[in-house]
Amino acid sequence: MAKYRFWAVIIIVAATIAGFFVWNSEKAEDSNNKFKLGLDLSGGTHLVYRADISKIDSSEVSSAMEALRDTIERRINLFGVSEPIIQVEEGGVFGDNKEQRLIVELPGVTDINEAVKKIGETPILEFKLLSKEIQDKINGGTTDENILNTPEAFLETGLTGRMLQKASIQFDQNFNNKPIIGLKFNNEGADLFAKITRENTNKVLGIFLDGQLIEAPYIREEISGGEAVITGDFTADEAKQVVRDLNYGALPMPISLLSTETIGATLGDLAVNSSLKAGLYAFIIVALFLMAWYRFQGFVAMLALVIYTIINLILFKLIPVTLTAAGIAGFILSIGMAVDANILIFERTKEELKKGKSKYDALNEGFHRAWSSIRDSNLSSIITAVILYYFASTPVIKGFALVFLIGVLVSMFSAVTASRTILFAVTKSEDS
Repeated sequence: MAKYRFWAVIIIVAATIAGFFVWNSEKAEDSNNKFKLGLDLSGGTHLVYRADISKIDSSEVSSAMEALRDTIERRINLFGVSEPIIQVEEGGVFGDNKEQRLIVELPGVTDINEAVKKIGETPILEFKLLSKEIQDKINGGTTDENILNTPEAFLETGLTGRMLQKASIQFDQNFNNKPIIGLKFNNEGADLFAKITRENTNKVLGIFLDGQLIEAPYIREEISGGEAVITGDFTADEAKQVVRDLNYGALPMPISLLSTETIGATLGDLAVNSSLKAGLYAFIIVALFLMAWYRFQGFVAMLALVIYTIINLILFKLIPVTLTAAGIAGFILSIGMAVDANILIFERTKEELKKGKSKYDALNEGFHRAWSSIRDSNLSSIITAVILYYFASTPVIKGFALVFLIGVLVSMFSAVTASRTILFAVTKSEDS
């Protein structure tokens, strides 16, 4: 049929153009267009941060450091595939005080300034109560504005950005649509905020951002529901910046950069070249098997395998996926699995040909009968990949799971759509 020929040409031409794009971008001097390799293959940057735990109860230090690690990882690794290595370390013991450090290793980033920029500066959000002494001075008629900036002016409440669920920009209708920041706390924060406002009616609650007093409202009544607003003197752009950074994750404590270092690859070019050779050999062996066993249909399956490989490489660039040795292994593994659907279809087609059907009818029936098996087998692989990604304890495992998931989804397209379109186009022309 003409429509199959048309779409077959479109698929082949699109795959050819995409292949040239991948090839040329990898040859380009701009490193931003090349595949992103993991720390084990390309090296990167090693950063050491000191966490200030002076204001955190000793029993909560461990959970606070875990929250810090998770927050930094979310900021760096929005897709869960850039493979950063982030870990907590106790730097030393001085009396009863333990120094907590955060170790951050970023693959492929050799510019120290870029690495520090990726970590960024997330606002430290804190809620503090005005001390009784300062409150009495204010009630006594003190008008000195600097009194609120003295160290003893405010007392810790335990309510911080760690308990923040969401920040949003709003506009105050009563003051010419002035930008304000809406805050919504999680359950723990909502309960603590209600307790603070209930027990401290008619007192001043200071709202601090990065140690700076933004607002100091009076508590008129208990505030339940876990929502609050910051009505500091923000411009619209400043409010958007604060909201964005808070949503990325308000740090549970301040951190300071101790040291930086550019590190080399642990595996390097040898591992990359070996992996590429393994992938090429796997592709050639699978292609030869298909063509030897299924002849022309095997050749079409080989074309579909080329299309499968090109689509995967395009997705690796666009997402982008950071390829580690484990991720490359997952991709090579998926090459062999990508032909499963073709084999099911071709075997079904053979059975229909034995019944005396024409090539076109046998092929059509083969695709139809094989679809349920293809769907179920790939669905089980997708479920496995999703579970592995969701419950993975390290970004390396997440990266492997994502590469595997992409491979399964793309293989369904290449086998069911690309192979079917090309085979129908050619088979129909033969019958004609």
